[in-house]
Amino acid sequence: MNYLQHKKIVLGVCGSIAAYKAAFLTRLLIKHQAEVRVIMTRSAAEFITPLTFSTLSRNEVYTDFTNGAHAWHSHVEMGLWADAMVIAPASANTIAKMAQAVCDNLLLATYLSARCPVFFAPAMDLDMWKHKAVRRNIELLHSYGNILIPVEDGELASGLSGEGRMAEPEHIIQHLQEYFRI
Repeated sequence: MNYLQHKKIVLGVCGSIAAYKAAFLTRLLIKHQAEVRVIMTRSAAEFITPLTFSTLSRNEVYTDFTNGAHAWHSHVEMGLWADAMVIAPASANTIAKMAQAVCDNLLLATYLSARCPVFFAPAMDLDMWKHKAVRRNIELLHSYGNILIPVEDGELASGLSGEGRMAEPEHIIQHLQEYFRI
């Protein structure tokens, strides 16, 4: 059964080489008949273009507070609109800002305004993933009720191999399907 049909998903994309996977995730969400709105950080746009996400999601892509007719309050509107927020890839920087309620971009403002469940799929190198500060920030996010989509083990962009890879888009879909099945 397709538990994502007609679900409204805000997809947050952070600056990471794994941002290309978010394009595949967008395509899978659309294939599962979800409605997707994408918010990208400025650093994410250095890895993949907003045009890619606009084409795949069939919606305007938000990158800052100046997009669209209702730009100054779009973060509130999206936080109320969404059935789920998925931040994938979630960089160490964004995870730290989420944990400390730092609100310096549209993605973080939407996160802090969201009334829906928030899923986050970290993506970072092995040593960053294992760092005590990152581990603490993830514990904080979990204590706030956010849902971690575990990293996967494998080859990393640095050439190292180990934990830190963003979950494959199919696995993220599985997590969302399981959540909405309940």
